[in-house]
Amino acid sequence: MHEAAIEHLTKSDRVLARLIRKIGPCGLKPRRATSPFQALVQSVAHQQLNGTAANSILKRVIALYPRQKFPRPADVLATPDRDLRGAGLSRAKVAAIKDIAAKTDAGIVPASRIIARMPDAQVMERLTTIRGVGPWTVEMLLIFTLGRPDVLPATDFGVRKGFAVAFGRDDLPKPAELLEHGERWRPYRSVASWYLWRALDDK
Repeated sequence: MHEAAIEHLTKSDRVLARLIRKIGPCGLKPRRATSPFQALVQSVAHQQLNGTAANSILKRVIALYPRQKFPRPADVLATPDRDLRGAGLSRAKVAAIKDIAAKTDAGIVPASRIIARMPDAQVMERLTTIRGVGPWTVEMLLIFTLGRPDVLPATDFGVRKGFAVAFGRDDLPKPAELLEHGERWRPYRSVASWYLWRALDDK
């Protein structure tokens, strides 16, 4: 699935080549069946929490809508804030998720078939107008939902830490430094990012 990316990254960066040989095949598999609305809600729920805590809160939120696998934007907008807060969402996250729902209804958050045809920069510009949705959140959607091949989330702690581990550094690279180094990984920076995340698992 990622053969061309592996070949390019191996030839363009000796350190990354060693990491790729150590980790093995790339397991990056985008969840294209997930709607942009659902992906953004899930991402906001995970902000500043570990995965276990965030997933527990998401389960309680989804349980508010027993007849659905995931709530629709209109359902979220009709839900009292106190119910969402009772599921464990902070006030800021309730406000963000309601804004995601409102902007999905308004067409600002595109449907899956529309966002699939939009360039990365246009997706970033459109979605960062939403409350609580910054560049990192959109980068996660581009990589893990839309399967875009050339995204480097240079502010992500895991990517920066993985770079430090792989390159034997005591300090974290600054985002600008990471972006500069990552130019050699184009047009497969998403796969490079995946391997940097995995460098922490293998430490």
